[in-house]
Amino acid sequence: MRESKFREPDLLLLLDGHDARNRNRFWFGADLVLEVVSPGGEERDWVEKRADYAEGRIPEYWIVDPPAGTVTVLTLADDVYAEHGVFGEGDAATSVLLPGFSVDVTTVFDAARKWAKT
Repeated sequence: MRESKFREPDLLLLLDGHDARNRNRFWFGADLVLEVVSPGGEERDWVEKRADYAEGRIPEYWIVDPPAGTVTVLTLADDVYAEHGVFGEGDAATSVLLPGFSVDVTTVFDAARKWAKT
């Protein structure tokens, strides 16, 4: 991303803790970012941030969409994201960046429902 543009994803990962992008105040990139779509934030998470993270060369972008009950995993191909998969309840969302890593989508949304009730 441009030096003057910052995004604060809900979750971000650097594979190497000594990566030069790891700074005290802001990280200057990441290897994986995850956003949880918030009500009214659909355009921001699905379109604006997708373009910003592609511009910032973030290799993998996960979008957790509670209203849809899906986790979409996008991987950077050239300058745009390609869809690795759209995973729903009963599926395991998988990563291209982290071979062998998966997240049970049902567990994610069960936890979210339980948290919302408290």
